[in-house]
Amino acid sequence: MSVRVRYAPSPTGLQHIGGVRTALFNYLYARSLGGTFILRIEDTDRERYQEDALQDIYDTFRWLGINWDEGPDVGGSFGPYFQSERKEIYQKFTGQLLETGKAYRCYCAAERLARLRENQAQKKSAQGYDRHCLNLTVQERARLESLGERSVIRLKVPLEGKTAFNDLLLGDIERANEDVNPDPVLLKSDGFPTYHLANVIDDHLMQVTHILRAQEWIPTVPVHVILYRAFEWEPPVFCHLPMVMGQDGQKLSKRHGSTSIVDFRKLGYLPEALINHIALLGWSYDESREIFALRDLEKLFSLEKLNKAPAVFDYRKLEWFNGIYIREKTDASLKALIEPYLKKAGLISDPPTPEQERIVSGAVPIIKERLKLLSDASELVGFLLKEVETYQASELIPKKLDRKKTMEALEQVLDLLEGFERLGDEENERRFRETADALGVKLGDLMMPLRVAVTGSRVSPPLFESIRLLGVERAKQRVMRAMEALRS
Repeated sequence: MSVRVRYAPSPTGLQHIGGVRTALFNYLYARSLGGTFILRIEDTDRERYQEDALQDIYDTFRWLGINWDEGPDVGGSFGPYFQSERKEIYQKFTGQLLETGKAYRCYCAAERLARLRENQAQKKSAQGYDRHCLNLTVQERARLESLGERSVIRLKVPLEGKTAFNDLLLGDIERANEDVNPDPVLLKSDGFPTYHLANVIDDHLMQVTHILRAQEWIPTVPVHVILYRAFEWEPPVFCHLPMVMGQDGQKLSKRHGSTSIVDFRKLGYLPEALINHIALLGWSYDESREIFALRDLEKLFSLEKLNKAPAVFDYRKLEWFNGIYIREKTDASLKALIEPYLKKAGLISDPPTPEQERIVSGAVPIIKERLKLLSDASELVGFLLKEVETYQASELIPKKLDRKKTMEALEQVLDLLEGFERLGDEENERRFRETADALGVKLGDLMMPLRVAVTGSRVSPPLFESIRLLGVERAKQRVMRAMEALRS
């Protein structure tokens, strides 16, 4: 049997970590076995449908490098792949359920259903439909329709017995039918299907063999199994993936930090880092290996290595992955990746001037080791592309020096900068060290006010390389302005 799996998002919001993990595991399972990965758009909730959310689905997975074999934009033998274009299919199969007595029309108005829920809540009884319309006669239905009453179609859930299914990860699961959502709506009054109906029909017609999705969907499975039985279809294989949690043990949400892929892209995460980290949320290859390119995962992924326990999304670990993949980039490709952030910060023009090109090209090698996010580049190279506007004496003066001693150090630094460009870094370091000894201060206390004067910060890329990129004359001007700040 050829494996066929699907990712079926609803275009009602941005793609987030949980959804992408589901898509990734389906994709990897298909690729590892030479199967087919399907994208299906579940867009029957027309009130919440967002065109931007649909575009975000396409943009997210193209950026991540996850491609589908069948879907709305690539076609396939089992389309349409938009559920909104499959209304006639759902109506046809719902008609079959009505004919066999496995479903029935319900004419209850929204007001009656609201009163029912309120009464059940007051009595603290089980919530759900009371089958008010189950046994309507043909004459009663005709009368209601003659009055213009709109109807929905409900599934007739068996009251007796149990519904059982096997989950590849969790084993055998069963639920008493009396505890299953009583007679859920299958087809709404506007002719659009609910999730339950569309999901089952589409998975069957698209010949989906395995359903990989989050464990939060387990409560819906009994309804789906009952539907499969009503149609006399064989259900696919179920595998419910472990939940993705924050470090506080609660389901991952915005309160933990960014969760949408758009946000991670804006912050400057690389797709390779996200893929690597997300792949390890509930799956592992062995106890030691952590670094996986997408092409590696396509070969190594297997359901046997899934973990039942909830997975924790660790933002620090993601930053660590991001740093690793940043350092794997060539200088040229990293330069191209950080330039949009520099433009957004107003540090370079669009297109950059030759001087800006020179500075950015020279800066990439000296900031690469310090970058955790691509967006960090703006802060790290800002001093090279714009002037340091003000100096604070408290930043310029090292802890072990006073104002007078710091002024002496900067005066000596001005002399040292005179011959800086014609000497190598080792010779310059020797000169700075000898000067520090002559002043009776540590080398770090001599370098600190120079670093702040040149870069505007106590933390910066390597200082000597920064001075060469900035230019000695500009560095000297900044030192003199720092000295003025100390005097005032």
